Amino acid sequence: MEAKGIIIKKFRKKGHEAGHGGQWKVAYADFVTAMMAFFLLLWLITMVEPEKRARVSNYFKRFSIFEKSSESLFDTSTRKDLTDVMNEKTVKPSERSMPGSLRKDKRLVGTEDFKEKLKRDIETRLADVKDQVLVETFEGGVRIQMMDKDGNPMFSLGSSQLTQNARRILKVITENIRENENPVAIEGHTDALTYPTNRYTNWELSTERASAARREMEENGLPQERLVRVAGFAATDPLIKDNPYDPRNRRISVLLYTQNGSQPKPPFLESAQARSPGP
Repeated sequence: MEAKGIIIKKFRKKGHEAGHGGQWKVAYADFVTAMMAFFLLLWLITMVEPEKRARVSNYFKRFSIFEKSSESLFDTSTRKDLTDVMNEKTVKPSERSMPGSLRKDKRLVGTEDFKEKLKRDIETRLADVKDQVLVETFEGGVRIQMMDKDGNPMFSLGSSQLTQNARRILKVITENIRENENPVAIEGHTDALTYPTNRYTNWELSTERASAARREMEENGLPQERLVRVAGFAATDPLIKDNPYDPRNRRISVLLYTQNGSQPKPPFLESAQARSPGP
């Protein structure tokens, strides 16, 4: 009987399994790092104002490495613009809205330019009521007065309900001032006619009318953060000094601040301070 030979098989153990055990950790660490960078980028974007995000977005939309006409990442003017956009200090809305804190990077309108443009718009679009809109300048801004006239009031008698003509006027005013970033104040004024009861006075009426004008202007696109004051002055600051009962004293004043500085005081306060004795 022939004896069978002994067969010996040798298996060489490969090291793939041993090495593979730590590779997933490296991949996972890279993934976590990428996610952290992504969320950090999102946070930084939220800290930049919308107009700056739009400028950065517009830059990358136009950029192409295949077109010579595209802006270069190494272009001096482009690099400076992007650096300014990302490095500018973010200002709170409350700071941005105050006349003394007007930012240099905002699109501010000049006094005379705005006044002439608004007057032309009133002549064109509000020809039938242009005599009820007074545009004048003061030191540091423009004042727009929307006045009553016999037979054509801006509010229903004794109420804060805007008439159709008042809505038209406020729409034109808002469309002009919303194009810039200047702070705005709204004031309500009445004539000297009083109510028979002290439960409701011209103070409440003028304040409610100023607030009604504010709501109308906001509906027409005026950003709320640009408002620095909404107030009622009752009959204390008449437009027609010689006749406090004149219907033109019933009005809404919209003030657009065009320069850095403090807010102007109503004329009656300025005259009272001038008469007061010094220390």
